[in-house]
Amino acid sequence: MTASLPALVRYQAALLVGSYRWLPPLLAYAAFLAIGVQTGGPILDAYGYAAGGLLPVSVWLARICATNEPPAARSCVAAAAGPGRAHLAALLAAVGAALVLALAGAAVVALLSDPHSTGHRVAVPVLPATGAGLLTALVCLLLGIGIGALCSPPVLRRPGWGVPVGLIAALLVLVLGASPANAALRGMITGSERGTVTVPWLSLAVAVPLASAATALACALGGRRG
Repeated sequence: MTASLPALVRYQAALLVGSYRWLPPLLAYAAFLAIGVQTGGPILDAYGYAAGGLLPVSVWLARICATNEPPAARSCVAAAAGPGRAHLAALLAAVGAALVLALAGAAVVALLSDPHSTGHRVAVPVLPATGAGLLTALVCLLLGIGIGALCSPPVLRRPGWGVPVGLIAALLVLVLGASPANAALRGMITGSERGTVTVPWLSLAVAVPLASAATALACALGGRRG
């Protein structure tokens, strides 16, 4: 009998939790927030900062989940559920882990930041700012998972190339003006300067199909090479 996708995701999540390989990205993101999210800082700037740091962490989590399973166990799961579905479950487990970090980062920002503009002159509504911050984090998260899927087996089969290629790709996605992550982060910074909340709907609309295409490619290659 073919295992259901939710059951496979639960299996991959349990595997991730039991491996403790989530601890380094968690500590890295916590250190990133501790350095950049200052008490009394502008709330929109802080949400943008937290979202930007989530992108390379999501790449990291995707690579961890894609390579976390022992070869023998992976072969058994692939035989039972299909290699493509097994790989999709691993990437969805990475999405879940990254979402937990995104929510934790948003909570830290909401607790520490000042709901005002960059110059502390214009009040910024907290709930809309939090919504925009979470959507910006989602944009970065999705793009990070997509990059991680492309920089992990079965797409990139040489382990030594995965980390540098993933880091370079994450940096480019953050700094290139055409990137939806860059556009979303610029919207947060500009909104903080003006004291207005800009919701990154367009960036999200672009990030979703890009991440979906990257994930579909990784899963398709997993099915052919499985």
